[in-house]
Amino acid sequence: MRPLEGIRVLDFSHALAGPYCTMLMSQYGAEVYKIESPEGGDVGRTWGPPFTGSDASFFWGVNPGKRSLAIDLKKSEGVALCLDLIERADVLIENMRAGTLERLGLGYEAARARNRRLIYCSISGYGQNGPSREESAMDLIVQASSGLISITGVEGGERVRCGHSVADITSGMFALIGILMAIEARHRSGIGQFVDVSMLDSMISAMVSNFAYFTGNGVVPSAMGTRFGAIVPYRGFSTADRDLVIAVASAKLWPEFCNAIDRPELAEDPRFATNALRVENRDELEPLLAEIFRLQPCAYWIEKLRARGIPCTPVRTFDEVAADPQAAARGMFPVIDGFRLTGPPVKFSETPGCATRRAPRLGEHTCEALQELLDLDGAALEKLILEGVIYDASR
Repeated sequence: MRPLEGIRVLDFSHALAGPYCTMLMSQYGAEVYKIESPEGGDVGRTWGPPFTGSDASFFWGVNPGKRSLAIDLKKSEGVALCLDLIERADVLIENMRAGTLERLGLGYEAARARNRRLIYCSISGYGQNGPSREESAMDLIVQASSGLISITGVEGGERVRCGHSVADITSGMFALIGILMAIEARHRSGIGQFVDVSMLDSMISAMVSNFAYFTGNGVVPSAMGTRFGAIVPYRGFSTADRDLVIAVASAKLWPEFCNAIDRPELAEDPRFATNALRVENRDELEPLLAEIFRLQPCAYWIEKLRARGIPCTPVRTFDEVAADPQAAARGMFPVIDGFRLTGPPVKFSETPGCATRRAPRLGEHTCEALQELLDLDGAALEKLILEGVIYDASR
């Protein structure tokens, strides 16, 4: 058993935020039916190179374990099929522009009329209300509109995006949290509800510590590289051969750190006696530390620092992470049908998650799923195919 076995999900989402949410649900046992347009399907299928077969490797990475149904939502028959599927679903998730599914006849009220137990989750850039409701958004746009890009990069340097699609992933995680809370509420009430997830809201919440720093002193944060405004030393340094990051985040660790770098006198220096003083005098302390770290290779410092309990790591590349024995021990890079995926992040003692199948080809499961869920016979399916309402890759 996996935690979400028995949960049936209709996935109308595309790109990354929604598919990431439903990928996690699939890893933990939910049956995810990915509803795609017969005309190309999820836009993520085109986001390459690299490609795995005819689909972008990006798509394969975020859609394993799902079944693809290609249904034309521009046709009334396609909408009718989806309404029938809604009657048999536990969760519907979509991340189209606000109001799109409603205009197609598949909005929350129409879905709720068919299934009172349905949990209907919408992920959008700015939410279902407010003056920005209808603004289009992608990850880069929300990284900027949420303030993240203003604090990402180096002081005085070019503005840069976070190296991964953090706004998409964060909103996908909050969508999953919202869905699970709605499922728990349904256990008590017997009815579903609408779950409204905004990428902007998600990023503001995820940056709670950054906004707390701003609201605490009124100073607008700016880009600081690897440094952090409220803790010193807490940043990256160049060693003799590669970059190293350290985090000295408590009073107990400061003297241990000074001993680890063979400069015990720094622990007694009145300029650096407390974290608040170190923050105030960072421009004196950090250049001094930078000169020390340049004297020896990274492995030397890692050994010295870890012996004293100082959190530290080299700045690793993706190939190093993928080859890491710790990642292997945690099952974070399973191989399914020859394709290397990322594994489930949360480990359970009794109901573990796992990747079960590769990502689907467009329309690979259309007839199979409609026959299974709606009990449509072969003749009815062939009629829908001939009328262009559905597409099945196996036919």
